[in-house]
Amino acid sequence: MAHVESLALSAVSLSPPVALAPLAGITDLPFRQLVASFGAGWVVSEMVASQEMVQAKPATRDRAELGYDQAGTAVQIAGRDAYWMAEAAKLVADNGAAFIDINMGCPAKKVTSGYSGSALLRDPDHALRLIEAVVQAVDVPVTLKTRLGWDAQSLNAGYVAARAEIAGIQLVTIHGRTRCQFYKGAADWAAIAGIKQAVSIPVIANGDIVDVASARQALALSGADGVMIGRGAQGRPWVLAQVASQLHGTPAPMIPTGAALVSMIGAHYEAMLSFYGAELGRKMARKHLGWYMDDAGTPADLRRAILTDPDPKAVLALLPDAIARKVAA
Repeated sequence: MAHVESLALSAVSLSPPVALAPLAGITDLPFRQLVASFGAGWVVSEMVASQEMVQAKPATRDRAELGYDQAGTAVQIAGRDAYWMAEAAKLVADNGAAFIDINMGCPAKKVTSGYSGSALLRDPDHALRLIEAVVQAVDVPVTLKTRLGWDAQSLNAGYVAARAEIAGIQLVTIHGRTRCQFYKGAADWAAIAGIKQAVSIPVIANGDIVDVASARQALALSGADGVMIGRGAQGRPWVLAQVASQLHGTPAPMIPTGAALVSMIGAHYEAMLSFYGAELGRKMARKHLGWYMDDAGTPADLRRAILTDPDPKAVLALLPDAIARKVAA
């Protein structure tokens, strides 16, 4: 099957069609910038609650250090009220976001219990009111991210996507699980094919895509126009560029090893300290350091020291020993 090399939204070109998924607490600005530095068609911000964003609660604003000026960045908003969704969209667009993504896929209970995220799949009429409010509020493209349905008995994403296209959505990303699956089992890429057939806008496959082989298989089974990678990029910020290179002929990334890898991880750590402040930055960075050390096979005692030491200088000093083991192996 021939692969699509680029996708065109109104006034926005997405090339190659390989995107970084929004992951709460993970795809913050430092990580998105790192992934983009290797190469990605576009990246999506962490989900931002629409009402809280407009009312400027600090944590939401921090999360919404959204990189408005970063090329190829979508800002993802979530909510249950059409007014607040529209107001958040206006705020995001006025700050220069390239396009806006609506979250109808988050399975977290604290989101769905507020009738946001994937809970909207249970009420398509209300979901469409939110979509229409956002589309009508802004001039930038609006996209949608959702799941196959609420559960196995209500696989209604094709119906929702078709109505969303009529409402003005320009691209839809489908995670190949239902909400009730959360992240259990395997993503059903073949089920995305029905949604692709229900719309004429681009469809992006998401879920369990972690490398070139899984991306290739997801595209083959779904007929989708591109892929979105989330957890597969944890500890491997270059994986999107690898997939793009193999599937779309973009330049292959220079994957760092040895001292270059240590330098990249150290720079990522310092960027997080700068972004969040020292105390919160250390906490937020632990998961990323852990993933890097997973890949490097860092011994447990050294891993523990890096993840618990409160002194950033000490952490940076330990990184060469923690990461170099992979080089020596």
